[in-house]
Amino acid sequence: MQNKQQFCNLISRSISRVATTALAIATVFALTVLLTQSAQAQTFKVIHTFTGGADGQGPYAGLTADAAGSFYGTTGGYGTGGTAFRLSKKGSGWVFNPLYAFHGGNDGAYPTARVIFGPDGSLYGTTVEGGVNGCFNGCGTVFNLKPPAAACKTALCPWTETVLYRFTGGSDGGQPSGGDLTFDQLGNIYGTTGAGGYQGGDCSANGGCGVVFELTPSNGGWTESVVYTFTGGSDGANPAAGVIFDKAGNLYGTAWLGGNPGCFYGGCGTVYQLTPSGSGWAVNVLYSFQGGSDGGEPNAGLIFDGSGNLYGTTIIGGSDNDGTVFELTSSGGGWTFDPLYSFTGIWGSSGSLVMDASGNLYGTTTDGGAYGYGSVFKLTPSGGSWTYTSLHDFPWYKDGGTLYGNVIFDANGNLYGTASSGGLDSGYGTVWEITP
Repeated sequence: MQNKQQFCNLISRSISRVATTALAIATVFALTVLLTQSAQAQTFKVIHTFTGGADGQGPYAGLTADAAGSFYGTTGGYGTGGTAFRLSKKGSGWVFNPLYAFHGGNDGAYPTARVIFGPDGSLYGTTVEGGVNGCFNGCGTVFNLKPPAAACKTALCPWTETVLYRFTGGSDGGQPSGGDLTFDQLGNIYGTTGAGGYQGGDCSANGGCGVVFELTPSNGGWTESVVYTFTGGSDGANPAAGVIFDKAGNLYGTAWLGGNPGCFYGGCGTVYQLTPSGSGWAVNVLYSFQGGSDGGEPNAGLIFDGSGNLYGTTIIGGSDNDGTVFELTSSGGGWTFDPLYSFTGIWGSSGSLVMDASGNLYGTTTDGGAYGYGSVFKLTPSGGSWTYTSLHDFPWYKDGGTLYGNVIFDANGNLYGTASSGGLDSGYGTVWEITP
């Protein structure tokens, strides 16, 4: 369980875990994997193991797909500054292309969120450090990556990075962590930072309670404005996930802490709505977590189903204090909260959920499972309840482990994702595939 003072170091501690645990665990799990080849392993395949070299180390975010079926992602491992990469299908295998290596200076460092495609077809993302000095090693950036203007004839053709904004850690926010960026219909960018903003109260010990920000294209550059500044009170604090739009143009997201002041360290987090109001935005807290059977500390973002209901996860609370999966249903101008499932024996889920056409939910766990290093799960609605199925348990040494990102489907119904640590010979993480 974390407290507010630990928030800004969450990614740093997690990344360093890769290097400090790899050697100690590899020998133990090598034999375990050889002796436990199950039916699960027949549908699971590692398509890339990170080496800690030019390809990077520690992929903390999930993947993004293009129309051709290639996948794009980031690594946030310390010691390299992080990378952006592409994996493309070729025959029965995959070709890995490093797109950009972050230097850790003005260009940013340690991307721990997904890259996404913008309206212009290029990639956009954030780094948790780098940029303007301050915070720890820089307060983070928003960046854009474009492919080379000429056709690439080799596998090593770096893309061009442009920094759209460098956070200062002040009122503009600082250290955007695992939250995806999103675009509105006009091409403006929205996202969150886990620090910066309001510096008073409990937020002062954490460098600020975070903000929701907007970047607007202007005169060939981008102008940042703050959509909302969290105060650490009933509104929440330190959002670790991004925001999503509904059809009416309202924004929705989760705040990792804040909310109910009687819950642990001053709040177990909130689900919030931001509605355009005059020249600004009005906040509406849809739910404040109590840290009990409902869950607490929502680290992941939200998704909508076809009826406009919201789904998300928490990393604490529930029947075994291991986190929950929840639903918020809009009804009569309000929202009804329903805990759908309580995790047991794991540290909750930090990646956003994915829903298939049948209404099943898919996600990842950071640890737990048969080997203690995470799993990919499916939740199936049945008779008013939800049935949990582990699609794959990660043994760390061979397959990878410690899953923070979301899963993604391809056109054939195969699942793909990343493991932030583990993997044969390296311990620097993997990209994996699960076939039905």
